[in-house]
Amino acid sequence: MKINHTLILRWAVATILIMHSVPGMFNNGVNDFGNFYLNQIGFNPIGVPLAWVIKLSHLAAAICLILEKYIRWAAIITIVILLSGIVMIHYSEGWFVVGGGRNGMEFNFLLIAALLTIMFPAGLRR
Repeated sequence: MKINHTLILRWAVATILIMHSVPGMFNNGVNDFGNFYLNQIGFNPIGVPLAWVIKLSHLAAAICLILEKYIRWAAIITIVILLSGIVMIHYSEGWFVVGGGRNGMEFNFLLIAALLTIMFPAGLRR
């Protein structure tokens, strides 16, 4: 019997990605992110479509993680988006998400580490 060492981590990251994307699809959060952030920082007129691509990619990555299909592609795309979020939004806010600061980069850092662990469950070996 094959033991899947990443099951719990994959499902936890998938849950986070779903909760980071799906509610915004129904409460205008994705459109607001596109209009009030992305368009304002220079992505106009594609801010809203870009916001939807980002959120749909999170949902697709979550499905891939749950089904254990296309894990590397899903993780790479999500890591690129998380790194972009650090550079564009979170870095200027500092490290802490709450407590010592607000909206910092620590959560993205942890998600990137989790995705790398899922991609390379045996570690980086030659």
